[in-house]
Formats: sequence, C-alpha cells, structure tokens
Amino acid sequence: MGTYSFLDDYSEGCHQSILDLMQQSNMSQQAAYGNDEYSDNARKLIQVHLGDTASEVFFVAGGTLANLIIASSALRSHEAIITANSGHIVRHETGAIEAVGHKVISVPSDDGKLTVAGIDAAIGEHSLFPHMVQARIVYISNATERGTVYTKSELTDISTACKERNLMLWMDGARLGAALTSNKSDLTLQDCALLTDVFWIGGTKAGALIGEAIVISNPRLREDFQCFIKQRGALLAKGRLLGIQFSALFADDRFFDLTRFSNQMAQKLSAAIVQCGYEITAETESNQIFPALPNDLITVLQENFGFYVWQQRDNGTAVVRLVTSWATDEQQVDRFIAILQNHGV
Repeated sequence: MGTYSFLDDYSEGCHQSILDLMQQSNMSQQAAYGNDEYSDNARKLIQVHLGDTASEVFFVAGGTLANLIIASSALRSHEAIITANSGHIVRHETGAIEAVGHKVISVPSDDGKLTVAGIDAAIGEHSLFPHMVQARIVYISNATERGTVYTKSELTDISTACKERNLMLWMDGARLGAALTSNKSDLTLQDCALLTDVFWIGGTKAGALIGEAIVISNPRLREDFQCFIKQRGALLAKGRLLGIQFSALFADDRFFDLTRFSNQMAQKLSAAIVQCGYEITAETESNQIFPALPNDLITVLQENFGFYVWQQRDNGTAVVRLVTSWATDEQQVDRFIAILQNHGV
C-alpha cells in the first residue's frame, strides 16, 4: 500500500507470538475439530478471566460467522433481534441475519448504545400477537460502531431489563479488547459472562491472524451449539489454527496489552486533532476516532493515509473515521499530526 492505513485494525497480519507458536507447533500431530491441545489450552486461559461462571468457549473463524451462528441457534423462526440502528448486524453484514430468517428490529441511537427505554420501545412496537415477530434477544456491540463503550452500570441495567422481560442478551465483541481496556470501562470478561447470555471475544481485531471466541453462559444456548457450528460450515478440521491464536493472545495478558496500546494511539491522535482546533464528533473512548475535518485537509491527508470518509456535511467538512490498532506505527501517528499542525484551522 502506498499510504499508511487508518482504515481498520486488521490491516496487518498477526502478532509475532502467534507466528512463532504456529511455526513451533506446525509438525505436531493434533486431534481435529478443536479437540487439539492448543484449543484446550486457549479455553483454559480464557476461563481464568471468566472465573467460576460455568461458561463454555467455542472458536470460529470470523465475526459475521459468530453472529450468524448465534442468531440461528438461539432463535425460533418467528423471533427477532433488537439492536441499535448502527449495529453491525444491521449495517455491515449483508443481511446475514435476515438470510437465515430473522427480523432485526433497529432502535435509533446517536452514540451506538442501546438503552432500556429503547428496548421497551421496540417491544411495544412489536406487541400485536400473533401478527408480529416477537422480540427474543437483544444485541449490543462493545465497543460500539461509534467507538463508545458500555460501563458496568449500563450493562447491568440492560441485563436486568432483559431478564425481567424474558429476553436474552448477546454482546458482539469484535472490539471487546479495546472496550475493556478503555479508560471509560470498568467491565471485566467475568462481568461480561455474568451479565450476558452469550458474547464473543474478537481476536481478528486484537492481533490474531484469524478467529473469535464465543462465550456462552446460558445453558440452553450451549446445548448442541457445536452442531450449529458444524451445520454452518464453521467447524474447522484444523481447529488448532484458532486455538493457537488465543493461546498466544491470552498468554501473559497479551490480548489486553495489545488492545490497550491501540487505545493509547487513538487518544494521542484524538488529543492532537482537538489541539489543532478540529471537532471530534464522538468522544474517543476506544480505538475509533470520528473527527470533522475540512474537505481540503481531507484531500491532503488522503495523499498519505487511508481512512474512511464517514459522512459528508454541507459546510465544507466531512466526518472521517480513523482506526488505530495493536500494530499502529507511532511515527505514522506523529506524521498525521504534523500535517494537521501545518495545515492550520
């Protein structure tokens, strides 16, 4: 690539420790379908963080695949999902959930978060039994598609509301590492297991070559879950590949160190944007930054950096999205900042 990418947090391959473990283990014979020693070890390492929650861990290759399997295994055909209107399953999964026969009920949200009031509004709008789909599960992302993170109090309120309304709670954790290591977060992986029915830990956006870890606390959802993984073509014969990713990431808390670094780079970049006099449209809470920049400055920056233009405005500016990663080159952050400083407001 001719420019340095702030497009996403998976432009690089994977952390060196994963490559090292893949090479070291390459010729060892292992049991298939996730029954290998590396997958067993990865589950044990994750379980340390889950505590005594009796949760079970399952590995799949990607995030959309994780969401698709969770939805199709948890819901009957007339049951629906409540989510914020910016939710990944609404906007960026090509209708994967609808393709397996489930309606997604979206709720307006300026910051990407769901609230109890929003959940109740969605239930109220779909209460004409038996003529409407029945809300059965609530989907949230942490961090959200706007980069915001849930606090323990917020997640507890949603969890309590779901239990009172006979709903299940499902957390998309594509950027869960960035959420948990955010300065705004007081959540732990154990809290996530205690407060949700199912959530998943994103490896792809946290330094893995491939892989997400689905954590299921609800015993009903655990029943035959491996069969749903197989049915959707997600049960890898060489499941060791996924186990190796998480064995390396959860050794010595590397998962948290890598995602914390991505947040630190985002904070540095965000602070410099503000110091240069530009607007940040959503508080930088994790590793996504949403500044509003003049179009002429965007053109200059695009000669050197890759990023998404998120929303055009009528005043000669546009909101862009910048994403930092576990592997972000701090010198490139400094170069980006220098262009901002030289351009002037």
